[in-house]
Amino acid sequence: MDHPVVTREEWLEARKVLLLREKEETRLRDKVRAERMALPWVKLETDYVFDTPSGPKSLAELFDGRSQLMVYHFMLGPDWEAGCPGCSFQADHFDGTLPHLNHHDVTLVCVSRAPLAKIDAYKRRMGWKFPWVSSHGSSFNSDYHVSFSKEELASGSVFYNYRQTPTDKAHDELPGLSAFYKDETGQVFHTYSSYARGGEELIATLMILDRAPKGRNEDETMNFVRRHDEYEEQPKAAAACH
Repeated sequence: MDHPVVTREEWLEARKVLLLREKEETRLRDKVRAERMALPWVKLETDYVFDTPSGPKSLAELFDGRSQLMVYHFMLGPDWEAGCPGCSFQADHFDGTLPHLNHHDVTLVCVSRAPLAKIDAYKRRMGWKFPWVSSHGSSFNSDYHVSFSKEELASGSVFYNYRQTPTDKAHDELPGLSAFYKDETGQVFHTYSSYARGGEELIATLMILDRAPKGRNEDETMNFVRRHDEYEEQPKAAAACH
């Protein structure tokens, strides 16, 4: 790493300049958060049914007695042998959030197109506890633009992240996060969805790396990530910062 080495006083002056930028970022994040809360809602008209460990459940039933539901669209297709490494990286952060989310009227659940047996097997391998259900046989994934047919992929582009995305940058499954609200009468509304890198702030490991001396130290977005049971037992130090 080729960084200037300065006195403590010079470092403090540089740090104060960066602090101003960080405060700008915080204020912008607060503004974006307020605008997100102000988005209009869409009432759901489709009765989606999911396969769960306790039998078939509607989307409304996935709320589990709460008024807010967060769905992570986990990349695990019907023919996949294992979950996406990036989605697995994100999911590693979910279990610790559950007590806090549940006691703040929020239910978190992962949804994939893979059959429930395949989901359960991978979930056991990873040692996760969060709820994870199958949308296999429903249009849920395609309606929320995270799963694509062979015909769509052959067309040259798919609608993902609110724009046409070239299929050389797409896959049959892609990640996303969607939010839903259920009112006192049982009506369900779609309130928000984000895709691609939109969920990075949910990954605490990345937020820590962003403050480490070498940052994310990656050649491409998250190309250093592996499933947590696939890392070498003794991590090796990188020869140089990328």
